[in-house]
Amino acid sequence: MKKFLITLFSIQLLLSNQLAAQSQDVDFMHSTGKIYVVVAVLVAIFIGIILFLVYLERKLTKLESLIED
Repeated sequence: MKKFLITLFSIQLLLSNQLAAQSQDVDFMHSTGKIYVVVAVLVAIFIGIILFLVYLERKLTKLESLIED
């Protein structure tokens, strides 16, 4: 039981430190304006994935129509 409580306390301590570090990182990124760069890169990646999927869908549709004919 004692080991369990020590382990539980250790995990809680590590998680609280991790959450505090994350909030400081977010504040740092926001204050320096780099958060907008991160958001722009993520949006560009998602747009690229969507365009690629649309391209594949069109190509598959053409192949399916060729198979049916």
